Amino acid sequence: MRIDLTGKTALVTGSTEGIGYAIAQGLARAGAAVVLNGRKAPSVEQAVSRLRQEVPSAGVRGVAADLGSAQGCDTVVAAVPDVDILVNNVGIFGPRDFFETPDAEWQTFFDVNVMSGVRLSRAYVPGMARRLWGRVLFVSSESALNIPADMIHYGFTKTAVLSISRGLAKRMAGTGVTVNAILPGPTLSEGLQEMLEEERRSSGKPLDQVAREFVMKNRPSSIIQRAATVEEVANMAVYAASPQASATTGAALRVDGGVVDTIA
Repeated sequence: MRIDLTGKTALVTGSTEGIGYAIAQGLARAGAAVVLNGRKAPSVEQAVSRLRQEVPSAGVRGVAADLGSAQGCDTVVAAVPDVDILVNNVGIFGPRDFFETPDAEWQTFFDVNVMSGVRLSRAYVPGMARRLWGRVLFVSSESALNIPADMIHYGFTKTAVLSISRGLAKRMAGTGVTVNAILPGPTLSEGLQEMLEEERRSSGKPLDQVAREFVMKNRPSSIIQRAATVEEVANMAVYAASPQASATTGAALRVDGGVVDTIA
């Protein structure tokens, strides 16, 4: 299968590093013009420069905006009025006990993880429908189904994203616009690497081994028994964004390494 996205424009939110950057890289390699996004201009500029070096033939640009606010979403839409592929990847996470999580933190997680995708989909999907082609991806998580006890406020947002993606897929029935959710499991992104760095230094073990032990301690149901790579998650996203995925919509596409213990 050769995925060709020549002539398509893709916006990937939260894409200066991690899963978002890997998705942007995969889309660029498939021929799409890619728009990167992050909160701060220097990190966006650095990511744009990096992607241009890695995929010299790709059209790449960036928009710095904090998508946790309506104003930030408006900034992106003003800079990029139309896209063919929208990847709602931006998100925040972090452990906090339920009884110690204040209202403000619940609201922040909701605004960034949920409302950014709602606002951008509302802005871009009507244009996709007029053109009779479009792809919308929401990056959810296995935590949407397997709510972590130490991050209930995070798991809640990922369940919300899964619900929105299914409902929006139904809303766009017959238009040529597909909407899907990607559900990664533990993934060895820069964020997880930073979290494991102290253990790696103190133990002297290779990062891959530390990550494997982390997965088996915190997600013992993992079938692959390791963290996924960001490229493995990106591969699913690139396929879901492709013309070949035209019959895949309203789906929860799991890249969780088998963590969620269900055959459905």
